[in-house]
Amino acid sequence: MHRRGVLPLGQVRSVTVEAVVATGAVRSCIPVDLKEKLGLETLRHINAQMANGHTEGVELTEAAYIDILDRVATESFLVLGSEVPLGQTALESTDLLVDCNRRRVTTNPDHPNSAVIRIR
Repeated sequence: MHRRGVLPLGQVRSVTVEAVVATGAVRSCIPVDLKEKLGLETLRHINAQMANGHTEGVELTEAAYIDILDRVATESFLVLGSEVPLGQTALESTDLLVDCNRRRVTTNPDHPNSAVIRIR
């Protein structure tokens, strides 16, 4: 809305959070309090399968920007839990890799200066 001239920059909501990489998760998640703080709307409810095999109905938010290591992704979030796990869609769209030994996310050495997104 700011880019469209509808919302002043000072009213744009943003937060800085610590996230965990969830290599087995497709989508990223946020807790309900973070959804409310950012003012994100619910697009719909979808079924999500948890790591233990249990399926649960959860909210899916409208898209928001994520900035990870100066790479920006647009992501809709599942609303659940108390942590912020980053899923495969956020990592793929930022072209970031997981360094399990050092417990961190790093830029792809093949594309250190900007993300390259695979189309096929």
